[in-house]
Amino acid sequence: MVSRCIPARSFRVTSLIVALALSALAAPSVAAEAPLTLAEAQRRALARSQMLPAQDAAAAAAREMAVAAGQLPDPVLKLGIDNVPVNGSDAWSLTQDFMTMGRIGVMQEWINTDKRDTRRARFEREASRAEVEKAAAQANIARDTALAWIDRYYAEALVALIGEQIVEAGLEVDSAEFAYRGGRGSQADVFAARGAKAALTERMSEARRRVATAVTMLARWVGQGADAPLAGSPKFETVPLSRTHLATQLADHPMIAQLTQAQAVAAAEAQVAQANRDPSWSFEIAYQQRSSAYSNMMSVGVSIPLPWDRANRQDRDVAAKLALVDQARALREEALRAHVAEVAAMLDEWDNGRERQALYAESLLPLARDRTAAAVAAYRGGKSALAEVLAARRGELDLRREALLLERETARLWAQLNFLDVTSGTHAALASVAKDTR
Repeated sequence: MVSRCIPARSFRVTSLIVALALSALAAPSVAAEAPLTLAEAQRRALARSQMLPAQDAAAAAAREMAVAAGQLPDPVLKLGIDNVPVNGSDAWSLTQDFMTMGRIGVMQEWINTDKRDTRRARFEREASRAEVEKAAAQANIARDTALAWIDRYYAEALVALIGEQIVEAGLEVDSAEFAYRGGRGSQADVFAARGAKAALTERMSEARRRVATAVTMLARWVGQGADAPLAGSPKFETVPLSRTHLATQLADHPMIAQLTQAQAVAAAEAQVAQANRDPSWSFEIAYQQRSSAYSNMMSVGVSIPLPWDRANRQDRDVAAKLALVDQARALREEALRAHVAEVAAMLDEWDNGRERQALYAESLLPLARDRTAAAVAAYRGGKSALAEVLAARRGELDLRREALLLERETARLWAQLNFLDVTSGTHAALASVAKDTR
């Protein structure tokens, strides 16, 4: 048997051909997986969320309680034996004494219509609050899903950027080694080029870890398919907010709406307390049966609570409930002011991010590329050392990385501003998805 040693170059070519063939075989399965858009990720997150059905259940429970609160209490069946003798010759006899009688009756507490209406309204406010809390949950899910999608998108963009730089660093290593062997470069240039490539490789490892973390966080919202290829990023240039109308626009924000509903619930409880100042009467009718020698009897009665200390009982309860209404109103106003200031600051930061992005695109990055091109040309012409090329490359990479991170932070601000509630911007389409989850 004759054996031959396969040259390293041929082995690399053969490996490349095999790898391309395997990629071609795997291509159909990859192509079959549709890209995951931001809107699709949010739709999946809303569809699989358990928070929304939980809020639906809370609203349904409050509505059921509202129906129950509007009804009269159950009547009370009353049974008893009256006037049983306990001494003398007729002691413990149920038939000898003419006053002894068996009694059966019904008592009904009568709550007037206004009082029942106030109790029913209180639970209806609870149902409205649960619906508002559902809207807040929808907004939070859409926002957090968008943030997770954006984090993964830019983590992968950073991996691509570093990968591009690693390829260039490999070419620089080859160039430094070739120059050293040809007597035109130093061994220090070779070590510097290898060190730059190793540093980029370390950055690549960290960037890939960030991608894996981002996929995990996205899977928390969308479930299976979180590792599918991502579609192109949305347009981050506009948000559905105006600085001059923030107070009006944010008045319906889910967080503020929850406080508004809390105020409405407190007001309904104050109305219940006000209605309870007037006591509810109870009516009773009873039939008494005596021995056959005596006539049977019927009794009718009414029970009336006596609010003898109303100033220190019922009135105090009403005052406490009204104080809670004032508290809820003040908390809402304070929260609205704080939220307006917070969103205004986010708008300023978002505008500043867009301005800085334009500066990077129009000035900083072109200058960095020109510096790198000049350094490469000077090195190829023997007018500068490789260290200058590496420094220019590092400077350009750092700028491109800073620009990418700035774009990511600006996109995150866009997500937080654009998905404040279920009616703003592109988030309006998600409202219909949320209805389907009921």
